[in-house]
Amino acid sequence: MTVIPVKRLDSAKSRLRGAVPLERHPELVLAMVRDTAAAVLSATSVTDLIVVTDDPVVAEVVRELGAEVARDPGAGLNAALRSGADEVAGLSGYRAVLTGDLPALRPGQLDAALADVRERSFVPDAAGTGTVLLAVPPRQPLDPRFGPHSAAAHRASGATPLTGDWPGLRQDVDTAADLAAVLGLGAGERTRELLSDLGLSRACTPAGCAG
Repeated sequence: MTVIPVKRLDSAKSRLRGAVPLERHPELVLAMVRDTAAAVLSATSVTDLIVVTDDPVVAEVVRELGAEVARDPGAGLNAALRSGADEVAGLSGYRAVLTGDLPALRPGQLDAALADVRERSFVPDAAGTGTVLLAVPPRQPLDPRFGPHSAAAHRASGATPLTGDWPGLRQDVDTAADLAAVLGLGAGERTRELLSDLGLSRACTPAGCAG
């Protein structure tokens, strides 16, 4: 079972604001969620996807893709992840949680990472400081430590870092520079179409993207 948390579109990805025109920001967030969810559901190792969200637009879109939707308990990211993985999915099977901003994710990369899970494990982001995936075996609680410096927090909590070469899995999108990186890796269809519609190139600066 795989779980992705998604904030309401009007408040998600605040650090990314300015990368596209402000009125199109929710569209960018939704495009990245769609590409991430589509890649997850195409992975052969994934049987089900739960998206934890209170946003009705996100809920409708991911249901159309084949995901289940669970209510966000409203106590922050880690609470949403614990709810989806430990309560909705339950402790009886393997569970993995991912961030929803991985538009360059390839299903084979997710399959390879999940195949390496033998114990509570995590995948650091491309910068090495954050976390893009946390996975646990049956009967073990998720115990997520997402937030600033989450890679160090997960390591300190006893989770094992997974170190495979999975660039699309590791490249989350928090800034305009990250958006340029996923375009270089090959963004998913929805993210690519949106940025093309906006006339944006691969060249992005901290202040935004240049067309």
